Amino acid sequence: MDKPIRRITSFTVDHNVLEPGFYISRVDGDVTTFDLRTRKPNNGNYMDNATMHSVEHMFATLIRNSDIADKVIYFGPMGCQTGFYLLTRDVTPADAWRHTVETIRKILAYEGPVFGASAKECGNYRNLSLEAAKTELRAYLPVLEKLEDSNYAY
Repeated sequence: MDKPIRRITSFTVDHNVLEPGFYISRVDGDVTTFDLRTRKPNNGNYMDNATMHSVEHMFATLIRNSDIADKVIYFGPMGCQTGFYLLTRDVTPADAWRHTVETIRKILAYEGPVFGASAKECGNYRNLSLEAAKTELRAYLPVLEKLEDSNYAY
């Protein structure tokens, strides 16, 4: 490599002091990456694959059916198994927070099959659990509710 490797933004955050919360991870023009941190990093308490996968299916489907559907770029789990990234275009942090809370409440109220839980729709459809998603989000929702009107900074 001819030039030095630049550290990505998320690696500049001290994960040893990071708590569960809702953070602005980075802003790239009109795209904002939000860090939906559901668990304390480096604490030995990580999400299993079924939990991450199930939250992803449920949250991604419902947020893409919300009134900001056309502004959602991506939603998915962090490889470190401690949260999720939500990327949006032209959505204020307060609106992203509000839609996150609303989406979680919809998931918690939902009764039925996990969205996309078939071999045709998913490459690992047997590894989904609505109850696992709800358990994760039941613990996370009170954290979010305390953050209304925050600046969402790390």
